[in-house]
Amino acid sequence: MKLRYTFLLLFFCGGLIFNGCSTKKDAFMNRNWHALNTKFNVLYNGNIAFDQGRQELNDSYQDNYWEVLPVERLEVTEEIKLDSEDNNPNFVLAEEKATKAIQKHGMDIKDEERNPQTDEAFLLLGKARYFDQRYIPALEAFNYVLKKYVESNKLNEATIWREKTNIRLENEELAIKNLKRLMKYEDLKDQEYADARAMMAQAYINLNAPDTAIQQLKIASAYTRKNEEKGRYYFIIGQLYNQLGHKDSANYAFDKIIDLNRKSPRVYMINAHIQKIQNTKITDENREYLLEYLTDLEENRENRPFLDKIYREIAEYHMATGSDSLGLVYYNKSLRATRNIRQLNALNYEDLAEYNFDENLYKDAGAYYDSVLTNLPENTKKYRAVKKKLDNLEDVIAYEEVVQYTDSVITLYNMPKAEQEAYFEDYIAKLKQEAEEKAAEQEKRAAAGFAAFAQTAGGKENQGKFYFYNITTLGYGRTDFKNRWGERELEDDWRWSNKTRTLPASESGALTTASDSTATGPLTEEQKYSVAFYLDQIPTDVAVIDSLSKERNFANYQLGLIYKEKFKEDLLAAGKLEAVLASDPEERLILPSKYNLYKIYEASASPLAETMKENIIQNHPNSRYAEILLNPQAILTDAEDSPDARYAQLFKLYQQQEFLRVITGAEKNINDFTGDPVVPKFEMLKANAIGRLQGFTEFKEALNYVALNYPNNPEGKKAQQMVAEQLPKLEPKDFSPETGSQGTGNWKVVFPFKRSDNEAALRLKKRLEESIEDLKYKNIVSKDIYNLEDQFVVVHGFRSKDFALGYVELLKINKDYRIDIENFVILSSNYKTIQVHKNLQEYKNQILTPKP
Repeated sequence: MKLRYTFLLLFFCGGLIFNGCSTKKDAFMNRNWHALNTKFNVLYNGNIAFDQGRQELNDSYQDNYWEVLPVERLEVTEEIKLDSEDNNPNFVLAEEKATKAIQKHGMDIKDEERNPQTDEAFLLLGKARYFDQRYIPALEAFNYVLKKYVESNKLNEATIWREKTNIRLENEELAIKNLKRLMKYEDLKDQEYADARAMMAQAYINLNAPDTAIQQLKIASAYTRKNEEKGRYYFIIGQLYNQLGHKDSANYAFDKIIDLNRKSPRVYMINAHIQKIQNTKITDENREYLLEYLTDLEENRENRPFLDKIYREIAEYHMATGSDSLGLVYYNKSLRATRNIRQLNALNYEDLAEYNFDENLYKDAGAYYDSVLTNLPENTKKYRAVKKKLDNLEDVIAYEEVVQYTDSVITLYNMPKAEQEAYFEDYIAKLKQEAEEKAAEQEKRAAAGFAAFAQTAGGKENQGKFYFYNITTLGYGRTDFKNRWGERELEDDWRWSNKTRTLPASESGALTTASDSTATGPLTEEQKYSVAFYLDQIPTDVAVIDSLSKERNFANYQLGLIYKEKFKEDLLAAGKLEAVLASDPEERLILPSKYNLYKIYEASASPLAETMKENIIQNHPNSRYAEILLNPQAILTDAEDSPDARYAQLFKLYQQQEFLRVITGAEKNINDFTGDPVVPKFEMLKANAIGRLQGFTEFKEALNYVALNYPNNPEGKKAQQMVAEQLPKLEPKDFSPETGSQGTGNWKVVFPFKRSDNEAALRLKKRLEESIEDLKYKNIVSKDIYNLEDQFVVVHGFRSKDFALGYVELLKINKDYRIDIENFVILSSNYKTIQVHKNLQEYKNQILTPKP
């Protein structure tokens, strides 16, 4: 009997559950069954996934405190996301749960939703899409809630989220209008009111209305119950006041953050301290107070995660108070303490670069600017500005190295033998002292490390073991071996004295020619400490010294122009140009050096200007510079003689294949305009003319000259590209076979002439053009220079060798032409080869001469 009642009860409950599962019946059981399942099953798991996704975003997001913070901590990328893309898995799961709740538990009966949890499902769906940056689908979800669920208690929240989405879609005016309507007609909770005001503030920030944004944030910070938001709102208020120039009001906002102390994230408090210090002008009265303030921040253990920013602020304090050495120390401490904050790294490296630049340490400045670029996003205005500075510095660094090297070698060359020996003995003594100090320091560190390890559990376990099983003694042995012998390959006879070792670069200021390596590889131990070895590196040939002297003078001249034109460092420029004139320079450098010195003296109102002017007029009366000094308007009226005009004239000659005139004209203009930006263009034009006239070998040499001497000019970079990419394609000298009369391809008929017989070549060219027109061919006729003595009249564009030979035969027998002049038919690729390598005779011997 009991069993019967049990079955009946189970059957009855099952029937209730079955009927309650239906989404089409508007019954008490159905509504509550689906509401409970939606709230405590599907949406519960969806909300957990959503919260985890938001936490991940917060953990990974890094605020840029050097710009006005966004109200909401969300990193927005420029890429447009689609529904099908692989997005954040937590938000994907939240969206799936929301969709499941809508599809399986939604009770849309007679166009009315009977499940009271469905509106929350749509709200979760919109929020998940919002944080995945799919704003249009998110907007659809929020609008559906507002349209469908007019009695929902989530309408205010849905409205705020919709306006957040509109702001992300750059519809700020619409968002402000809707939020104002919401606050006017709806009764909002305190947190909802705070969120609405905060979103209005973001819209006003985007519209560049900081004063209105401040008012909205003040209200939001008063109504929010979340201290994290309160601290963020105060910080943004302070930033906006700084933007408006109201530093006192900004400091008042930062003080509110500091008063929150541990209630708000510490990162806001630290940055508030830093902003307050930056807003305070350093005076004699507050100097000690500010240093004490910064020291307290540095020494507070709770601030350890933020030492990178604190160190930077201390560095700026010391630089502002004239303690440059301490400032540099703290900049480097900030770089070492950084938590991979690229903006902070970029600022530190840029300050170090600017300092070294101001101190005329251009090589170090260049290295720091290079580090700045690695920490800046590309295609930004800041990146391009720093890149331009670095490009300018590359020339300075290269020329300064040339000057340093050549000066060192020439100075050593001019020393008596005894002084040379004394110099290198002193240098070797410094090297040995450095090596001993380094070895002692390494041994001390190693011993301390091994001693510390010996006191650990692992170290005690190794005590008394065989040498190769004892970690402590084995590690010490390895370190001692490396200090004694350096890096040695595992091979026979490893102890021989001629085995090299890798040594660290010396910091003792040794000469470039006597540094750590030779032309064939690293120095051996014997070479490194041998006076005789260094003496052997000093050139003894006078021609070598003369060449080095010319290099130094040219480098000093280029440095003078760069300092004068690009960096406006007239004092440095004058020093370099004066050094040129004092070093017996080439004739081509004398006059432009004097003229540029005159311009520098004139700009500084120096009495030397008049002296230099008279020097140029008296000693170089027929020069262009003397004409400019005597008649300043000459350079404007005589436009035909300007560098650009001369280049245009030469380029026209190049197009007319007057290659010899181009080469000689370019050489003259290079001498006339030494130091002018147009010189690399003349060099490149000259190189191309040499290639067309003299062939591949000379072209390669000329291109390398341009690439090496003007590496940072557009022409130099173009030459480097041609050397790397085009020359390897032109280098093969082998001819393609021309066997078989039926071969297809592109063929030419070539009529050789001496260049002295140019009139005959022109007459033939005209007759050939007439024949092609009469015969209705589509070929082209040209007159091509081969070398200094020979030229070709060429008919291009025959699709086979037979067509070319037939055309030649037709010219012979046709009574209208009767052209029977020496010629040959050649494949286009072979014609290109003989023009590139000037090897016509080889072609004739290999291809045209019949083999027995």
